[in-house]
Amino acid sequence: MEKTDARKLSTEAQQQLRNQAIRLRKAGRKYCEIAEITGVHETTVCKWYKAYLRNGRSAVTIKKRGRPKGSCRTLTQEQEKELQKAIRDRCPDQMKLPFALWTRIAVQQLIKQLWAVEMPIRTVGHYLKRWGFTPQKPLKTAYKQNPKAVKAWLDTEYPEIAKRAKKEKAEIHWGDETGLCNDSYHGRSYAPRGETPAIKLHPRCQRVNLISSVTNQGKVRFMVYKNKMNSQTMIKFMERLIKGADRKIFLIVDNLKVHHSYIVKDWLEEHESEIELFFLPSYSPELNPDEYLNCDLKAGVHSGVPARTKKELSQKAISHLRKLQKLPGRVKKYFKHPKIAYAA
Repeated sequence: MEKTDARKLSTEAQQQLRNQAIRLRKAGRKYCEIAEITGVHETTVCKWYKAYLRNGRSAVTIKKRGRPKGSCRTLTQEQEKELQKAIRDRCPDQMKLPFALWTRIAVQQLIKQLWAVEMPIRTVGHYLKRWGFTPQKPLKTAYKQNPKAVKAWLDTEYPEIAKRAKKEKAEIHWGDETGLCNDSYHGRSYAPRGETPAIKLHPRCQRVNLISSVTNQGKVRFMVYKNKMNSQTMIKFMERLIKGADRKIFLIVDNLKVHHSYIVKDWLEEHESEIELFFLPSYSPELNPDEYLNCDLKAGVHSGVPARTKKELSQKAISHLRKLQKLPGRVKKYFKHPKIAYAA
């Protein structure tokens, strides 16, 4: 039988061979027989058994190899934990560092600041990789966003709206305005490395404006309008909403000035039994599910053949939105996003 080089086996396989050899020897087998059965050299079997006789089972138990975890590292385990917590909980500027994001250089300077340790940039990268930290594109948060207002909305205001809607059997709609231009494109194209492909777009921007609303049941309503959003356009959209509704509507929108105009307020008072307006915290688009409809719309409109005219752009937008109206399941999936799961 061909001899096995036990050094090339896994630790578990090596241990099984040793245990088997000891059992066979204790059962009265000769070294040559054991060597034939296990495929290990006779001398090795003899060495294992003699060690077992001298010091017992521990003598043939394979010890953990390699240096102890954390040895020969620049930072102690306590320092590593402190550094990880700083990266998770704070921004570089809060640590008085001249950076907006945690880059390897920023982490390197923080280590120097905290413990006066000059760590090579490559070693910093090894630490970050070992901790499972990866370079990621940060989420954008408005500078003027009020965290307290956002917390109040999530913890108190919206739950009250949802409670009222259930009691009054009203339907909650999330509304938003957006614009589409034919000078942008969202697709990708394969090309030889270093030869960036080009796409021909219209030199003059043709813009289409629209307002839409979604519900967590996948319902989509929209209206294309000309020029800028004003009070009359807002009222026209709300009239369309209540015309196609069989119950009262709670419409949640952002804080555009037009939403607070006297004309809109007066109209709402006259139709308070049919529709009511609520407002998201300022500078908090990520809390509005209709923003996710806008992303879907723009991806769909800008991924095909570019629209050359305003009419083509409008037709593509309307076509995509009508498709979404027939796919409530797709719209309901927007609400699985962590930021808007509260509205599901």
